[in-house]
Amino acid sequence: MATEKYIEAIGRRKTATARVRLTPAGSTNIVVNNKTLEDYFPHDGLLKSVLSVLETKDAGIEHYSISAKVVGGGTTAQAEAVRLGIARALVKENAERRTVLKPLGFLKRDPRSVERKKFGLRKARRRPQWTKR
Repeated sequence: MATEKYIEAIGRRKTATARVRLTPAGSTNIVVNNKTLEDYFPHDGLLKSVLSVLETKDAGIEHYSISAKVVGGGTTAQAEAVRLGIARALVKENAERRTVLKPLGFLKRDPRSVERKKFGLRKARRRPQWTKR
């Protein structure tokens, strides 16, 4: 069994978690949950958010074969989790990329998530409608 050298990183957003593996390759190839990137994220905005890390200038990013396993959350949260995982893996490989990726916000983990529902309320803060009679 041949073992390939890869760099692994984890990206999270809301309840989505992405485990990303980067392998140096001849051309850039991205697979998410055993599907191509275009099949898994059909919308252009989601594709752009995932690919924006690889298209940064002055980062010295070569071609990689990227595979990601994503669990939980919605499509937007999954795309942002994959983006964070790719950025973290790139920094693991070459620490000098951090100075380029950090000001652009690619290494920032977005801490916002849904507030829990409280007892006696309809949602987190929404109270039941008041009725006079």
